[in-house]
Amino acid sequence: MNLLHQTLLISFVLAPLLAGAAPSSVSTPEGAAAPPVWQPAWAASPQPVWGDGFVLPLGMPRTLQDATLRQTLRASLGGKRLRLVVSNEYGTAPLKVGRMTVRAPGAAPALAVRFQGADDALVPPGARLLSDAVALPTQAGDRLQVDLHLPGTATVAGMHWDAREPALLMQGDATGQPATPQARALTARAFVTEVLVETGRPPAAVVAIGDSITDGNGATPGADQRWPDHLSRRLAPRGVAVLNAGISGNRLLRDGMGASALARFERDVLGRPGVRAVVVLLGTNDIGWPGGPFASTEPLPSLAELQRGLRQLVEQARARGVRVVGATLPPFKDALKGTPLEGHYSPEKDALRQRLNRWIREAGVFDAVVDFDAVLRDPADPARLRADFDSGDHLHPGDAGYRAMAEAIDLSALLGAAAAAEVQ
Repeated sequence: MNLLHQTLLISFVLAPLLAGAAPSSVSTPEGAAAPPVWQPAWAASPQPVWGDGFVLPLGMPRTLQDATLRQTLRASLGGKRLRLVVSNEYGTAPLKVGRMTVRAPGAAPALAVRFQGADDALVPPGARLLSDAVALPTQAGDRLQVDLHLPGTATVAGMHWDAREPALLMQGDATGQPATPQARALTARAFVTEVLVETGRPPAAVVAIGDSITDGNGATPGADQRWPDHLSRRLAPRGVAVLNAGISGNRLLRDGMGASALARFERDVLGRPGVRAVVVLLGTNDIGWPGGPFASTEPLPSLAELQRGLRQLVEQARARGVRVVGATLPPFKDALKGTPLEGHYSPEKDALRQRLNRWIREAGVFDAVVDFDAVLRDPADPARLRADFDSGDHLHPGDAGYRAMAEAIDLSALLGAAAAAEVQ
């Protein structure tokens, strides 16, 4: 294109603007209803499936054939309607969804979950699928039963290992039907990763990101006793959801049983609608795994490496206007002692944990700090969990310990004074 042609083209494009013509804009027709706002009410972070040589069993079949997966989840907040997300984020082939239903406590029959008006759907590899709205009113704390029929061959390429919630696997399309005697009990989740509810107000959420201590290992299965569950009960009257982004075996700096926290922070925390704050409890597996059965050849990370990783999470959150509460690491003396997983604890590792905790408390990096170490440690032996808070493996708290963790969080410090007043 020569100079004359360029000049004529620029003149043609700019002439209306130079003459005062307003650029076109998109507007909502007068009298049209505003679109509904969707509030995240529950989430389970997906993680890739590991190989057969890993030290822990998978907890579910690697391949499902014409099967129905029944899963139960707890809604942090209620609403007039709900939507569900089916994930194939770690899949390498399309995921065929045959039929899906959801049932609230005491509600019968189960309601169909549809996708753009259809009962079945195809989820491309690496993708997520958001359902149509289901007219199922729910309350905060409701336990929803979600059935997902997979009519063909489905490879479990992504899952959530430590559900703390019994699931059932049944043959054929058993959606909305009573469990069969042949149903197989599972300990892991798969495919269903999020619930959103319509509350009629702007979304507000707190996310807890961490490892098995946030995921709730050691809590009574099916009883909603993880520390994010207890925090959710405190925040529900304020209209704030609590989303559990814990993954057992998760690490801050490196992939473990799931992508590292640095790698998944955008997806599992910052990408959620309405996130006001995040509680970060990370570092236990970065310290505990090296030299043990999970990572036998890895060296311990340095204090500076852990500090840089946590600072990066803070920087990313603040760039999005999200408050960050740093949590100190609980003690883990004699963790998993006498089991095939022994090797998590050593005096050297505990010294690094204590140095990191001192930095979390004193460096002023976080918007607020919750001292889980002080809450859970044995006064007579500060490197060890209190006996009444210990689940029995000396690494994970039990129900009472998780309740104490949630009660130690100052809600005004978590949300900020202005935000706390706004959501009340």
